[in-house]
Amino acid sequence: MKNILLSANIVIIVLLLSACSGRSKTSSLSVVEDTIPLKYAENLLLTQTEDYIVARLKNPWDSTGWLRTYILVDKDKPIPAHLPEGTVVRTPLDRSLVYTAVHCSLLERLGAISQIAGVCDLNYIQTASVVEKCKQGLIADVGMSLDPDIEKVIDLHPDGILLCPFENSGGFGRIGKLDIPIIECADYMETSALGCAEWMRFYGLLFHRTAEADSIFQEVERNYNSLKLLVANRTDKPKVMCELKTGSAWYVPGGNSTTGRFYSEAGGEYLFADYQQSGAVPLSFETVFDKAQKADVWLIKYNQPTDKTYSELEKDYAPYVGFRAFKERNIYGCNTAYRTYYEDFPFHPDLLLKDLIKIFHPTLLPEHTLKYYTKLTE
Repeated sequence: MKNILLSANIVIIVLLLSACSGRSKTSSLSVVEDTIPLKYAENLLLTQTEDYIVARLKNPWDSTGWLRTYILVDKDKPIPAHLPEGTVVRTPLDRSLVYTAVHCSLLERLGAISQIAGVCDLNYIQTASVVEKCKQGLIADVGMSLDPDIEKVIDLHPDGILLCPFENSGGFGRIGKLDIPIIECADYMETSALGCAEWMRFYGLLFHRTAEADSIFQEVERNYNSLKLLVANRTDKPKVMCELKTGSAWYVPGGNSTTGRFYSEAGGEYLFADYQQSGAVPLSFETVFDKAQKADVWLIKYNQPTDKTYSELEKDYAPYVGFRAFKERNIYGCNTAYRTYYEDFPFHPDLLLKDLIKIFHPTLLPEHTLKYYTKLTE
C-alpha cells in the first residue's frame, strides 16, 4: 500500500512539475505587444515588442477578416524563436521592388530612393529621381505591373515587393510564388484622406525611416485640419460633380470613398454622397445627368498630351453640353500626364485640399495658385 501511495505521490509531483514547467514556458512565449497609436487609419494596426513590430492589415473588402499580418524584424538581429503567425519581413528593405508611382513618390520624400531596386510601369512614374536612376541603370524596369518580367524580378533579388491589392484579383501569379515578402499596400482603401496618409508611418517602419514618416505626417495632418477649419462653417456650398463617362458607364467616387469625402471637407456639396460605397460606383449617363445636371462645379481627370477643351469634350460625347457646369464654363481639369495628382494625393492630401477650396470658394486662399486643376478653355 505504501508503495502504491509513494508511486502516486511521485506521479503527482511529476505532473505538478510538468504543469509548472508548462506555465513557465507559456509565460516566456507570452509576449506583450504595445500598440503604436494611429489616429485615422482604420485598416491598419501596428504593435511592437522588444524584438519585432507587427503590422496587421484589415481586409477592406471583408470587415470580419484580416488581409495580411507582417512581422518586421531588424536585419541586424536574429529572428526570434517564437513569433506570431504572419509574413516575416527583414527590415530595413534595401532592395525593394515598387509597383506604383505613388509609393515611389513617398519613398523619395522619406529619403529612401536608394532603397528602391526596381519598379513597374515606369511610363507612369513622374518622380524625377526615380526616372533618372532608371536611365542610369541603378533602378531596374521590370515591365508592366499586370505582367512583370519574372526573370528580371528574380535577377533583382528584391527583399520586398510593394504592390496594391485588389478585390478578387486571384492572387499575384508567378510573383506570389517567389520566396519574397509581398507588402500589400491597401492604403488607398481607407475612407478618409488622413487615414490613407497615415499609412506612411507603416512604410516608414519598413524602410527604417520612422522619424521622417512621423514628421511628414504631422505636418500633413496640421495643414489638412487647418484647411478644413477654413470652410467648416460655410453655408454657400457649391454642388459638385466629377469624372467622365467611360465606355457604357460613368464611374463616380462613392460617398464613403476618400475622394467623395474630400469634396465635402473642401466645402462642397458632393452630389453622389448618398452612394455609401468606399470605391468607385458605375452609373449610367442618365443617372448622372439626373443627379448632376445642375451642378455648379465639374471636376475631371484625364491623361493625354494636351489639355482638354470644351470643344473636345463636346466631340467626345455630345450630351455633356447639357450640364450647367458645361454651359457656364465651370469645368476644371487635371491632366495627369504632367500633373502629379496620383503621386501626391494619397500622402499629401493637404495639397489637393488647397486646390479644391480655391475652386469651391475662390475668395479664400487668395495667394494660392492651383497646382493640379486648371479651368478648361474653349
